[in-house]
Amino acid sequence: MENPAAPVLAAWAAPSLLGVAFSGGADSTVLLHAAARQWPGRVHALHVHHGLQEAADGFEAHCMGVCERLGVPLHVGRIDARHAVGESPEDAARRARYRTLARLATDQGIGDIALAQHADDQVETLLIALSRGAGLDGLAGMPREMTRHGVRFHRPLLDLHAHALRAWIAASGTPCIEDPSNSDLRYTRNRIRHQVLPALAAALPQFRETFARSARNAARASGLLTELAAADLTTTGAPPALTALRDLPRERQANLLRHWLRTAHAAVPSEAQLAQLLDQIDACRTRGHRIHLKVADGHVLREGPVLRWYNAAPSSSP
Repeated sequence: MENPAAPVLAAWAAPSLLGVAFSGGADSTVLLHAAARQWPGRVHALHVHHGLQEAADGFEAHCMGVCERLGVPLHVGRIDARHAVGESPEDAARRARYRTLARLATDQGIGDIALAQHADDQVETLLIALSRGAGLDGLAGMPREMTRHGVRFHRPLLDLHAHALRAWIAASGTPCIEDPSNSDLRYTRNRIRHQVLPALAAALPQFRETFARSARNAARASGLLTELAAADLTTTGAPPALTALRDLPRERQANLLRHWLRTAHAAVPSEAQLAQLLDQIDACRTRGHRIHLKVADGHVLREGPVLRWYNAAPSSSP
């Protein structure tokens, strides 16, 4: 039985050096075996030791054994991925994982990392985005390529189904580990994986393909909105001028402000915060009218004719 990742990688122009995020689980095992066979001597495995459970040391030992047999260098990053009060444990662990993977790759002169996320992971991501009332960015799902922390991340397996990957593991007898946290139904993604996806498969057998098509459509629409926001921002200036902002329809104001806050300040306003800001902009018709609103983890203030965003707001504003 052919490794299902092999034909995908054969059609993919990989860089001279490639890092593979390797947890030791089934999906990353399939990817690492295919990459090591496709590009011998050019692949490095990157393993993140989360420090969240006693089994983490065993995961690392397993990964070391696999890499020794494949002749692939293994680089391990140890982190403490515990989440802060009020923070999603999944989100905290994901952010820590990307930072660590990027650091491991950069230390080895590697600029590209392959991730083993597949079609089922994409569906789970879309359902989580829907449950949170996400906009087009969230409904676009996971991109095939993105840059974080100065490293390019790739998802070459997004068109493959989880069962195809697991079938190869079983048929080939390739050893892998099963993280016990993957069956913990306290986590939203696990509830979707174990309870929702089987129901979807029974009701809508082609749901993976149709969800992927919706994600692609959302990504295209999101790209057009980004282009429009960038064009509007050249008109209003950055930081945006209030008078120029008010010349735009309310939805274009919102689109521009989201784009400006995200790209210039890595700040993502809530829907309520953005609506309040738009109301204040509409009401701000006199020189003495102040704007001082909490947005994301900072504040938007009026400074004369323009809006500015600060992590820590000044004590007063013009």
